[in-house]
Amino acid sequence: MIALTAKRTLEVKVATPAEIPFDAVLAGQTPMLFKGLACHWPIVQAGLQSSQAARDYICVHDRGVPVVGYTGDPGIKGRFFYDETLTGLNFKAERATLEDFLRRIEAAEDQHDAPSIYIGSTDLDAYFPGLKAENDLGLGPEVYGPQPPMAGIWIGNRTVAAAHYDMSNNIAVCAVGRRRFTLFPPDQAGNLYPGPLEPTPGGQVVSMVDFEKPDFDRHPLFREALASAQVAEMEPGDVLVYPALWWHQVEALGQFNVLMNYWWNTTPAFVDTPMTTLLHGLLSLRDRPDFEKQGWKALFDYYVFGPGERAGAHLPETARGPLGPLDDLKARRLRAWLIDRLNR
Repeated sequence: MIALTAKRTLEVKVATPAEIPFDAVLAGQTPMLFKGLACHWPIVQAGLQSSQAARDYICVHDRGVPVVGYTGDPGIKGRFFYDETLTGLNFKAERATLEDFLRRIEAAEDQHDAPSIYIGSTDLDAYFPGLKAENDLGLGPEVYGPQPPMAGIWIGNRTVAAAHYDMSNNIAVCAVGRRRFTLFPPDQAGNLYPGPLEPTPGGQVVSMVDFEKPDFDRHPLFREALASAQVAEMEPGDVLVYPALWWHQVEALGQFNVLMNYWWNTTPAFVDTPMTTLLHGLLSLRDRPDFEKQGWKALFDYYVFGPGERAGAHLPETARGPLGPLDDLKARRLRAWLIDRLNR
């Protein structure tokens, strides 16, 4: 099993969520697992009674708004991925009531060849505000910054989310069932063989490597990725914190599983996603001669990846424009300038 070849994610004991050392996790690029930190949550306690008790508890807080769920044939064995052409997916999405999806999951319990079913990243504030109110870490701007986190819930049977990265920091709480996270630092991207930019199984690029049965002839650099891998084995009430851009495969291991998570960035809301820059880089930089790319790399190091104040430090403050600190107004002007250039 791939997970057994990797080192375990650092386990740390803290008494309250306020004691989580976020600086050590994020600045230190060190994922940490906090065992049993949310074991007192009502949803965790319900799940420890039975899967049905957990489903009943969730239904109490259901607003009745249809949710988006994903289903795959038994043949995919829980791995939501591509079809053989890599231009389509091996599952389908549909909108239905929570009760309908939970009924299907219940019917599939104890089946040897059960279909794969999950409800992914459903906004707690919009769909289950009462559930969030009763099951929350109680953290605020001191951790998340001025923008509140996006709190979501994931519900399903035995499923596998192929290794991918998110552009936000993540707090993942195993509420019901068991989860296994296999994590890789951002510098392992090339060793994980990222798939197409579109379509993607869940909105983000995923690794093409089948962790259950890796083909080292086809993906030889995956051995190097494994040398950097960390594994977090999560039980009900465990809390995992890891930084943005870390690749992670997530396996739901029980017959019924619930994960709740918080995505957050402390970057101001007016700052655009770097993915836009990356995509435009494919258009404007990738296919230029190498000597030109090296020149542009030096410019990017100067303007973007170096100290933020360096490029405008020698200019009068009134002449710095976007070279000075950005705010909402400057960001709007810069965005309008870019749109005008792209539309030429």
